[in-house]
Order: sequence, then C-alpha cells, then structure tokens
Amino acid sequence: MKNYLTPEELASSLVTWCEAKIQRSTLQLLLLGFLAGAYIGFAAHLATIVGSGDFAWIGIKKFFVGAVFSLGLMLVIIPGSELWTGNTLMTAAFLEKKITFTQVMRNWVWVYLGNLAGSIFLAWMIVGQTGIMDGVFGGTALQIASAKVSHEVVGHSHSWAYFFRAVGCNWLVCLAVLQAMAAKDIGGKILGIFFPIMAFVASGFEHAIANMYFIPAGILAKKLPGACSASGLDPAVLDQLSWGTMWQSNLISVTLGNFVGGGLFVGVIYWWVYVRQKRG
Repeated sequence: MKNYLTPEELASSLVTWCEAKIQRSTLQLLLLGFLAGAYIGFAAHLATIVGSGDFAWIGIKKFFVGAVFSLGLMLVIIPGSELWTGNTLMTAAFLEKKITFTQVMRNWVWVYLGNLAGSIFLAWMIVGQTGIMDGVFGGTALQIASAKVSHEVVGHSHSWAYFFRAVGCNWLVCLAVLQAMAAKDIGGKILGIFFPIMAFVASGFEHAIANMYFIPAGILAKKLPGACSASGLDPAVLDQLSWGTMWQSNLISVTLGNFVGGGLFVGVIYWWVYVRQKRG
C-alpha cells in the first residue's frame, strides 16, 4: 500500500482541505491563527539563537538556521492551526467554485490578524519577560530586524526586492504544505516540510508571518541595553526600526509577494493542471 498521494490525488485533496477551512467560526480562525503565529515565532526565536555568534562558513550557518526554522511549519501542520501563508492555497478551491470570494477573504483576514497577534505576543513574552535577549541574542534580533526594514538593497528597488524574495518564500512554503499533505505518515510529513522550509530560509527569502515575530522582537529589544550594545548597530540605524517601518518597508511588500508565490504559482497552477484539466 502506497503511503503518499499522487499529484492528481493531492490536488483533489487540496480542494477538500480548503473547503474545510470555511467551516470554522471567526473565533476559531482567530485562535488557530494566534497559535500558528506563535508557532512560527518559536521557530524564528530558535533561528535567532542558532544564528548568533561568529561562524566562518556562512552557507553552513544559513543551512542550520533554515533547518531549525522548519520546526515552525511542522508545529502548524501536524498539531493543526491556521497559517495565512499556507492558506493562500485556497485559490484552488475558489477557482473550482467550491468556496466564494467572501469566504476566502473572511478566512484570510481573521487568520492574518490571528497570526499577527500570536507573533507579537510571543515576541513580547520572549524579549520582554524572559531575560534571554538582553545580550548577544538580543543583538542578533536587532540585526535581523534592522536588516528587514533597511532600504539598502544594492542595485534594486527595496520594495520589489522584498516582493520577489517573498514570492520565492511562499512558493516553497506552499510546496512544503502540499508535500506534508501528500504524506500519510508523520515521518513523511516531517521530511516533506523540512527541505522546502530549510531552502527558503537559507536562500534569504521573506515570510510575512515570520517577520511578524522578527521585527517586533527587534523593536522590543531596543529597550535592552545589553542587546543594543551587542548588536554593534549605530543608534541612527536603530531609530529606523519602528512599528511604522515594519509595515512600510517590509510587511506590505512581503505579504503581496507571499500571495503571488503561494496563491498563484502553487494554488492556481496546480488547480489548472490537475483539477480543471481532469474535470474538463
């Protein structure tokens, strides 16, 4: 007996998976979105810890950071929660006319807000309440957050650079969701998640929900003297890191790019090839 779904079976399962999501109440979407934001935040915090300190082989360092970050989607998929970036795949069920535009937008809005709340809560808890980040780890958090709102993208428009980084990210994230969905045992789901998530992080791509943790963690770490000192960043650079620049310089472009990478390059194309053509 095979322990995986074929691409054709997977595409049909994707439509059914999307249909189930519209059955949840607003409170359920918010709570499950909150959990997913926190789960991605746990992975982002772990990636911050692993990425701290000097490491001569930067490619290997990026591999390890990406490897530990894969924990986030494992926690989202296996115990079950609602992650906006994965839910961009709902375009498949919409095009199949199994769900309406209003139902899609209801899911996306409440899940996105839940993800935001969960991510910021975890950043507040870890940075502000544990004492872990007042030092080198907080310095790394500041470096990560400052880089994500920086306008210094050599040779490219900042907004377009982050948009295309986000396209690459959610293309891989949604493929990870599909691979986990295709596997029928937990080991297969873990392996299906691990490689695409490791690849997107190591490649330097941008994930909106991860950034909902990374950037607030940096904003909150600005209040920690040990973190500011360890970051080695100029005070003028730290001043650019704010709740406003989080949206203006990162989250708007990254959110749009994540939609294109997952909703169009995965959801629409797989629906067209494996569902529409088969039905037609």
